Formats: sequence, structure tokens, C-alpha cells
Amino acid sequence: MEHVVWSRRPALRRPTMIAAFAGWNDAGDAATLAVRHLIEQWGAEPIAGVDPEEYYDFQSTRPQVHLVDGHTRRISWPTNDAYSASTPGGDVVLVLGIEPQLRWRTFTHQIAGIAEETGTGLVITLGALLADVVHRQPVSLVGTATDQTLIDRFDLQRSQYEGPTGIVGVLHDTCQQLGLDSLSLWAAVPAYASQVPSPKAALALTERVCELVGTPCPGGPLERAVAEYESQIDGYLDQDEDLAGYVRRLELMGDDDEDDDDETPTDQGALDPGADTEQMLEDIERFLRDQGG
Repeated sequence: MEHVVWSRRPALRRPTMIAAFAGWNDAGDAATLAVRHLIEQWGAEPIAGVDPEEYYDFQSTRPQVHLVDGHTRRISWPTNDAYSASTPGGDVVLVLGIEPQLRWRTFTHQIAGIAEETGTGLVITLGALLADVVHRQPVSLVGTATDQTLIDRFDLQRSQYEGPTGIVGVLHDTCQQLGLDSLSLWAAVPAYASQVPSPKAALALTERVCELVGTPCPGGPLERAVAEYESQIDGYLDQDEDLAGYVRRLELMGDDDEDDDDETPTDQGALDPGADTEQMLEDIERFLRDQGG
């Protein structure tokens, strides 16, 4: 833990670590929104941070300059901070960070080191991915692990994924090497709303992680933000018939009672069934960016 800077070392009882990282694993900012929400609602206090110098290409993840008191310039560097809190279900350590560009194995050992130093019994990572889901429907959520005991205890699935991974995947590999129990929760975010932060997916992650910890979920601001989020996406659909047609097709695809051949909408707003999917998603994302999302 040569790059971990401690601000205090609280006495914690077998806490659960809950971690999320902005970047590739964080569609719609849902995972980081969830952890930030828990930090605020639980009144978590900072305990440690990882020095960013060794882990970031600052041309890719640039520091930010701010004015203090209107004239003093201050630089804010990319942060990976750990906080602690006590809940009715037990103590927790919350990690909120940014996926680094460099030295992933060393970086994940810093995070795992914080877990070991605080006596963490379980590491839970939060993530979000883009999928063909509809913003008005309940959030699709999946929990995965490799340890059969955790799978049975928390009703999880064994991960079968093979392919490129992000910092979350590397962190779980590090936890496995060190003998730390870990699991991952993932929420699906509508691909057509990828540029819009999703409090709905964040709330679903928050509710599930609180269930695992055994503590009531502090919904509050996230619950109030869901209606605004759905209304915002509805407004985008009202402005673009192609986008609205695409969403209608997704709704029909998810309805087991509908016949895909006979009841696919054919009005002018529906997308051509033969349209190239990748191009379609590019068009949708460009539309959302143009709306200031």
C-alpha cells in the first residue's frame, strides 16, 4: 500500500467494502452515483485515498483547476477515496474512484490493501452496462461471483463472461489471489440514453447492495430523481420519431405475448428492421449529445 494515504484509521468490525469506478464499468454514471449517494446519506467520513501520480495519464484524465475565493487557483487531481460509515446492518467502507490508465495490478492491490487494513470481510463492486432495455421498465440487475458459497448465500450467478475487462474485473482477480471474498452487481442502462446519468439504475444498485449488507436503503434524492429522469428521456422521444420507434420495438421485443412477425409496428416512426444496429446506436448517441445530455 505504498501509494495509500491515510487520514484516519477507524476501528471497524468486519466491514463490507462497496466500490465503484467511473469509466468503462459505469454506464450512465449509475455505479458511481450509487456509491456517492450512500456516502452522502450514511454520512460517511474519509479514511484514505490513493495517490494518483502512478496510475493516470493526465492527458487522458486531466486534473481540474478551480478558483478559491475568486482568485486563488487550486488543482484537483483524479481521486480514489475510501470512506467509512456504520449502518444498522454493520460497518461499511465505501470506495469511489476513477478507472486508471496505468499499472492496474498495482492499483488494485492498493484498493485490496485498504480492504485488508480495515478488516473487510466482503468486497462488493458496482457496475453498469449498456443494453437493449427500456427506461420506463424495471431495471435489469444481475449479481455475479465465482465462489459457490457466495452464490448460494446471496442468490447470485456464476460469471461466464469472457472478453475485455475493466478495473472491476481486475480488482476481483486481485481479491481472489489475496483470499478476499468478492462479488459484483451490475445494472442495465438503456443504450439509447447512454449520455444521460441514470438515477434509476443507481437506485436499483443501491437497493440491492443494502439488501446484501442487511440495512435499510436510504432512497431519498435518488427516488425523487427517477421521475425526472424518465420524463427527460420521454422528452427526447417526443422530439425524435426514429428514436421513439426504436424504443417501441424494444418494448415489443421484451413482450413474450407479442408476435414479432405479425405485430411489429409499421408506422412512419418505426425504424427499418434491417437498419444496421451499430449505425443506429451511433445516431441515437449523437442525438442525445446534441440535446445537451
